[in-house]
Amino acid sequence: MLSAFARAFQTPDLRKKLLFTLGIMVLFRLGSHVPVPGVSFQAVNECVKDTKSSGLFGLVNLFSGGALLQLTIFALGIMPYITASIILQLLTVVIPRLEALKKEGQAGTAKITQYTRYLTIALAVLQGTGIVATASSGALFSGCIYANQIVPDQSVFRIAVMVITMTAGTTFIMWLGELITDRGIGNGMSILIFTSIASGFPGSMWAIKTSGTIGGGWVEFLSVVAVGVIVVMLVIFVEQAQRRIPVQYAKRMIGRRAFGGTSTYIPLKVNQAGVIPVIFASSLLYIPALVVQLTSSQAGWATWIRTNFVKGDHPVYMATYFLLIVFFAFFYVAISFNPEEVADNMKKYGGFIPGIRAGRPTAEYLNYVLTRITWPGSLYLGLIALIPMIALVAFGQQTNFPFGGTSVLIVVGVGLETVKQIESQLQQRNYEGFLR
Repeated sequence: MLSAFARAFQTPDLRKKLLFTLGIMVLFRLGSHVPVPGVSFQAVNECVKDTKSSGLFGLVNLFSGGALLQLTIFALGIMPYITASIILQLLTVVIPRLEALKKEGQAGTAKITQYTRYLTIALAVLQGTGIVATASSGALFSGCIYANQIVPDQSVFRIAVMVITMTAGTTFIMWLGELITDRGIGNGMSILIFTSIASGFPGSMWAIKTSGTIGGGWVEFLSVVAVGVIVVMLVIFVEQAQRRIPVQYAKRMIGRRAFGGTSTYIPLKVNQAGVIPVIFASSLLYIPALVVQLTSSQAGWATWIRTNFVKGDHPVYMATYFLLIVFFAFFYVAISFNPEEVADNMKKYGGFIPGIRAGRPTAEYLNYVLTRITWPGSLYLGLIALIPMIALVAFGQQTNFPFGGTSVLIVVGVGLETVKQIESQLQQRNYEGFLR
């Protein structure tokens, strides 16, 4: 990986793209420290020191690089865009118009991207209003004595300015991501998410060292580093794992020329769903706690939810979280990969799997293989997501534990994809050819 970056910096046009990408990343991190107008910066700092947020707020704070809990102009981060992309991807299966646009190629994809932008802005307004209202009521930092002083002026005009500022920040982030995609290296949105998550690693590691008690904290620090190396190796191994289904294309005579007769394969990844099941499960698990928090109910069901679904180290919470991740892994794979469509396309172009008849038998075979490899992929996702909760039991450091769950999955996935793109562009510029 390091050699690929070194060779890329030696190539003028790739060096320009890498420097442009790094510049956008620096600009993105600078914006994550500019507070929203109308927020008491001193009160926010005191509450951030005293309390830690978890659940859905913790997830959004992760994707914003810590900007949410500090109520900066980039507080929403890229989360509205991720949510909009997932919603449109799910609606593509349900709405025939969107499915037709998806099949139109580049023009249809551009139209869906435009819909995604509009939905992102709408979600940013909705989420910004919710976060500002939560911060104004003091519920964003429950237990902090300065929580009610975060927004001193709670007039309608001031609240509207704060919501508009957060929405503009999300729109600006979306534009920065598209700039990286067009003029930089890799997928812009993924690079910005990578930047947000990786920026919290040094602080989290140092917090584990300073709060440790064995050997001045170095034993806990080195233990977390060792666990992190093992987790990263496991994630890389599983993310690269795939089942290759061989496909043979028959020869076709068009005029006097023969076409086809090639052999290829369909790559089915073990983790076909990526990190989306973890996001779905985290968001769904936060809903009961949010309902109890908003209603302030003291009924039996509310007490049971406070006991079992608020703290991440509770066995009921961990078991439910694990089962939800497994369920959403199968659910997302079922809607994102259509075996019938793949089998029909293969049949249309004269392709077949050796030993399997074309058409419905091919679709059944693909569905059978996909179901079998999704089981280890979903269990792997569940175990990786439970690592921060296990760290909470072992070290009492859930919020400071960097190597687990969503963070490592995204960082490793984006890193591998970016390195692949750099290597492919290097190969295009240094292709030796057949004659030397």
